[in-house]
Amino acid sequence: MRKTAQSMVEDAMAAITTFSIDQARDLHGRDDVQFIDIRDVRELEREGVIPGAFHAPRGMLEFWADPSSEYHKPVFNQGKQLVLFCAAGWRSALATQTLQDMGVEKVAHVAGGFTAWKDAGAPVAEKSKKPG
Repeated sequence: MRKTAQSMVEDAMAAITTFSIDQARDLHGRDDVQFIDIRDVRELEREGVIPGAFHAPRGMLEFWADPSSEYHKPVFNQGKQLVLFCAAGWRSALATQTLQDMGVEKVAHVAGGFTAWKDAGAPVAEKSKKPG
């Protein structure tokens, strides 16, 4: 039987930790926590960002998280609690499960994603413009 995107998200949700907006807000800014934004760069430019979040586009996540990859980013192996988010919580659920499957132990995602974060009045900033 073929899986649907929705059934894959449901399977992921059953296997991962999901933080509510209130829980995520309590974690935001802590030294032992790193928020990871997996949205497309156009979404960041259009909607804004969570201050301090590291941008890891969904298409590069596995490569950036894998210490044996030439594309590895150290942010993924600093021992911090990783808190992933996307726009609505579906991509981040799948991404959280993927990181768990890769052996990342302290990883969770935000229920409702950036949209719920923003709607709750949690901190949002404009995406910084790179010079040049």
